[in-house]
Amino acid sequence: VQLVESGGGLVQAGGSLRLSCAASGFRLQDYAIAWFRQAPGKEQEGISCISSANNAKWYEDSMADRFIISSDQAKNTVDLQMNSLTLADTAVYHCARVRYGFCPAGWATGQSVDSWGQGTQVTVSS
Repeated sequence: VQLVESGGGLVQAGGSLRLSCAASGFRLQDYAIAWFRQAPGKEQEGISCISSANNAKWYEDSMADRFIISSDQAKNTVDLQMNSLTLADTAVYHCARVRYGFCPAGWATGQSVDSWGQGTQVTVSS
């Protein structure tokens, strides 16, 4: 099982970035995928989760209006489109495989994750 994030980088406040998570060693049809982030000195927080069965999407409240998760099962990738970025969005972003095909209650805690990507740095400048 491997998850590799890409697309991070430096962006000005107000800009957009699209992160991609390439999955290998398993099929996206069988597992939900979630995105998390961790800023320096802060706890990890869940961003969004997408189920495999019906493409149901879940967002943490503060992310729903600016972030969009999508899945391409043919390519085995899950993307995270991030818009209207602010300094507070600076963090290392990780994608993760949920051990179920759906996003369970409490997915944002990370306790249902069984595999993590190494992360990609997103830095928002003023």
